[in-house]
Amino acid sequence: MTEDVTGRVRLEREGALAWVTLSHPGRLNAITVGMWRELQDVFTQLAADDALRCVIVRGEGGNFAAGADIREFPAQRADMAGVQRYHRDILAPALRAVAQCPHPVIAQIEGVCVGGGLEIASQCDLRIAGASARFGVPINRLGFPMAPDEMRGLLALAGRAATLAILLEGRVFGAEEAQGLGLLTRIVADDQVAEATRGSADRIAQGAPLAARINKRLSARLAQGGALTEDEYQDYFSYAESRDHKEGVRAFLAGVDPSFSGD
Repeated sequence: MTEDVTGRVRLEREGALAWVTLSHPGRLNAITVGMWRELQDVFTQLAADDALRCVIVRGEGGNFAAGADIREFPAQRADMAGVQRYHRDILAPALRAVAQCPHPVIAQIEGVCVGGGLEIASQCDLRIAGASARFGVPINRLGFPMAPDEMRGLLALAGRAATLAILLEGRVFGAEEAQGLGLLTRIVADDQVAEATRGSADRIAQGAPLAARINKRLSARLAQGGALTEDEYQDYFSYAESRDHKEGVRAFLAGVDPSFSGD
């Protein structure tokens, strides 16, 4: 089976920040099989980079992503085996790589953010959108439901009732409604999305990276429910003798800006 090589996932670095760009010119950044695999590879690479403080995911050319590239469906999802391979072996690992990235991840959302695009954004930690951005999962018109590993992120943000409404109605809706459903962190003017996202990333980068990573791990664990084990408590309190903790307290008492190292 051939894969579309015109779609790419590009990685750029600037100091402690990284930008992951979904790029599929002329297709509203529709996500091909190759792009899903590149997304997994890029986030696996970023997860291992201890110098990183924050990752921004964005789309090229004024749109986030118009879902998966449906042109590939006849070849990639032709039968039960193909459907399972596509969703469990291609999409699920890519979304899991985004969700499990130890560094904070921000979705910079402009234009269309539907289907697989919304699934990616749902795995990010913050979502900053332009006022005219559009959201939805209109796959009911394609004759299939949302796969389990793809629904997790949407459920975590919007809950069961809102997730069902999104999927059963299959509407495309605006940013204000998306924020009301819990899908967005904030909405800004269309011409301020990149600036607002960069500002958020800079604020995150100025904080203690060790604390940010623990907050991500702990929030994910607590969302699962159940009592914490002693090992999990010790993982949380592991920051107590860290350099960053000592530096934060020292800097506060001295009235100066802290210099965090992630140690």
